Parts: sequence; C-alpha cells; structure tokens
Amino acid sequence: DVQLQACGGGSVQAGWSLRVSCTVSGVTRDEYTIGWFRQVPGKEREAVSCIRSSGGRIWYADSVKGRFTISNGYAKNIAYLQMNNLKPEDTAAYYCAAGGLLLGPTYTPAFWGQGTLVTVSS
Repeated sequence: DVQLQACGGGSVQAGWSLRVSCTVSGVTRDEYTIGWFRQVPGKEREAVSCIRSSGGRIWYADSVKGRFTISNGYAKNIAYLQMNNLKPEDTAAYYCAAGGLLLGPTYTPAFWGQGTLVTVSS
C-alpha cells in the first residue's frame, strides 16, 4: 500500500518559519511527483508546490514564490517544504500528495496523506 506521512506544522507568528515534511512509501515508480496542497475551511484545496522525486523539476504557486522552498531529502521519497516569512493568509491545513509526473496548479495526485495544521497569527 502507498502511504504518505506528513510531519511538522504548528502555530507561529507572522514572519516566522516552519518546515513540513512528507515521506512517501510504497510507490514503485522510479520517478513521480510529490506535492503540497493547502485548504482553508470553506475554500477549495489549492496546490502550493510540487517536486519530482528526482528533484529535477519544481513548481510553486505565485502566492508562495520567494518564501517557500521545496526540496528532496537524502532519499527521493521525502519532500520538505520550508516556509519562511509566513503570513496569516498561509494559515491552512497542509496536505502532501504523490503520484503521476505532472506539476502545477492542476496537478492531480493519486495518493494523499493526512493534513497537518499551520496557523500563523498576526
């Protein structure tokens, strides 16, 4: 079975940083996309950032460019999302996802992990 384990998140003040990580297991393809999404109650889930497991391609939503950095860990099945200069509007449940090879706002992953809450106070 494919499993995604998201870790990190928490509550911080505006301007602070947080890092969330996603560990993927059970995917048999040599290369696939790992993505981070976020969702606020009452709003649609939005793609935040994606990375190929090889690290060769990366995508960011305009709202996080220059503040968030996605990277692979020492293993291809781990993706970190470093979130700097956090803003109150970044408050959301963050979900990691994996599968497929596409990146971008229309990325539709095959597998989802549980959400981790990020709260940014002003």
